[in-house]
Amino acid sequence: MKISFHGADRQVTGSCHLIECNGKRILIDCGLYQGGRELVEDNAEPFGFDAAGIDFLLLTHAHLDHCGRIPLLTKRGFKGEIITTAATRELSHLIMLDAAHLQEEEAEYQSRRSARSNSKERGVTVEPLYTELDAFNSIDLFGRVASYNKLMDIGPGIRASFYDAGHILGSASIYLELEEIGQKCRVLFSGDLGYSGRVIHRDPASPPHADVVVMETTYGDRRHKALQPSVEELYSGIEDTFRRGGNVIIPTFALERTQELLYFLHLGMEQERLPASIQVFLDSPMAISATEIYGRHPECYDKETAELFRKGKDPFSLPGLHYTRETAQSMALNNINGGAVIMAGSGMCTGGRVRHHLKHNLWRENASVIFVGYAAEGTLARRIIDGAEQVRLFREDIPVRAQIYTIGGFSAHADCDELLAWHQRLNRPARTFLVHGEEQAMRQFANRLKDTQVLMPQRHEEFEL
Repeated sequence: MKISFHGADRQVTGSCHLIECNGKRILIDCGLYQGGRELVEDNAEPFGFDAAGIDFLLLTHAHLDHCGRIPLLTKRGFKGEIITTAATRELSHLIMLDAAHLQEEEAEYQSRRSARSNSKERGVTVEPLYTELDAFNSIDLFGRVASYNKLMDIGPGIRASFYDAGHILGSASIYLELEEIGQKCRVLFSGDLGYSGRVIHRDPASPPHADVVVMETTYGDRRHKALQPSVEELYSGIEDTFRRGGNVIIPTFALERTQELLYFLHLGMEQERLPASIQVFLDSPMAISATEIYGRHPECYDKETAELFRKGKDPFSLPGLHYTRETAQSMALNNINGGAVIMAGSGMCTGGRVRHHLKHNLWRENASVIFVGYAAEGTLARRIIDGAEQVRLFREDIPVRAQIYTIGGFSAHADCDELLAWHQRLNRPARTFLVHGEEQAMRQFANRLKDTQVLMPQRHEEFEL
């Protein structure tokens, strides 16, 4: 029995871990690297294993940094079975197809740019990392659907259970019971963990005791702001921006963050904390589709949200909510000089329509940009948050004059205290591998762990189980 690590090792994105047992090779996640140019180039590098030799892929959840390289895995020969929860199945199909479309668009743009270039690389045709056909081929490989807290036989001596991770719709921690030549080992992959007391989703479940734990450390070095003050800060930021006559731009992730913000905007209007006439534009086809998928999976909600749906009250609906699916509708928003809340992807500003809205609003002193999620090193969002005086957008230098808000209480990730509490409920695992975190965060969290051997694997590093 072996475990090896092929992504999100001393960094946050690109989750990918491999288990070998009884001649079977089981991959846990296959995510895209996100961030600066160096990380983008890492996506095209070899996986560190033979894609055609993977028998099963168990998917924790549908975020791009966990499922975004599945089409590339398929393109390189993977023909095994993908197993995940029903909600993750739907959402990951949406995410992969969108990512493939963006890959093709970017390749086409770079090819046109090369044709206009005077360099020696003039006329070079740029190939996408993968295509929509690769994404459709991946969708064909989704097999059995996992239910929470139910044991599944994966292969000889290999059983898996999915436990609610409380992170986004359908997210799971994956628990493997392995047996080979009389030796047994229980391995738990945390996936991305949510935290207790949030709206919409249930609290993360406590899986059984494990011998080996592989856990995320995204916020292993910090505590989140309390949720209610964060909600108040959101309301205050919107009200203040409207008083100044500007727009509010919210770079947002299509999954979970968008729906949570809609929930609180809905609540703010009900409580007369925000004007009922507020105009909100959800400018993300993927976020619009994801919100529709959210309505189809009440099995993932906490009691309060499930009860709202049962009574016919959609907590993601607002009187002044506009879905802008079409490009022309999105472009028309550039003519709005003030009084609008524009929610657009991507959350880290690495692509998507939000970059156009930043171009048209960052330079305005009466505008605001409200960041409500994690921003990895090297991303445009991180540069703005860190105080950049100007940023490069569409080959223009745009001064940053807008009011910048960073509200941490909306994070879908557990903070350091919640991570520690989750680990302590596992009854002293022999070994704990820390992944999915920047190295400084990992080291600080490692210092808080007791009665377990703590390891921080490098990419492609392998260990005996």
